[in-house]
This record gives sequence, structure tokens and C-alpha cells, in this order.
Amino acid sequence: MLDGVPAETPEDLMRSRYTAFALGDARHLADTWFPATRPDDVSVDAGTTWLGLEVLSSEEASDGRSGRVAFRARWRDAATGELGTLEEDSRFLRRAGRWYYADAL
Repeated sequence: MLDGVPAETPEDLMRSRYTAFALGDARHLADTWFPATRPDDVSVDAGTTWLGLEVLSSEEASDGRSGRVAFRARWRDAATGELGTLEEDSRFLRRAGRWYYADAL
């Protein structure tokens, strides 16, 4: 994951990506984003402090090639103190033995 070891499940990858957002590790986010859906600019907003992750559901397709993770992540804007929640149902794809974030449904 952040240490280069591939995630074993879509949920493992979601958790490592949350950690990458919290630590500002744009490289990990780019490396774990499916190439066909990855934007040209993968950057992290330094003004956002991530406060916690709650995985709501996680599933992997029976063929092991796709999965979904629904989550809720809490954040705070460093400049204004505004609090917020990001809720997403994320789709993951497995290619050549590695999981990748594809997109939000």
C-alpha cells in the first residue's frame, strides 16, 4: 500500500488512499488510480485536514476483478474551520494482480 505492497482487497486500497489524502501523498494516489480514469493532475489540497474514515460497505465481485467501497470521510478546512463530510461509493478494478481506484458511482 503506501509502502508499495499491493492492497489485498478494495477496502484495503480505500484505506490506504484515505491515508494518502491525510498525509498529502499525491504519488500514492496517482499510482493507485486506474490509468484510464486518472486525471492529468492528481494533487492534494493542503488546506484540508482529514479527521476520520468510516467504511459503510465493501464488496468484491465473485470473479475478483472489480469491487466497491462505500465510505464517509470527515474533513476540516484549515483556513475557515468549516467541517464537512465526503460520502462516496467508489468503484475499484483489479488488473495484473493489483487493485486500482476507478471512479465514484
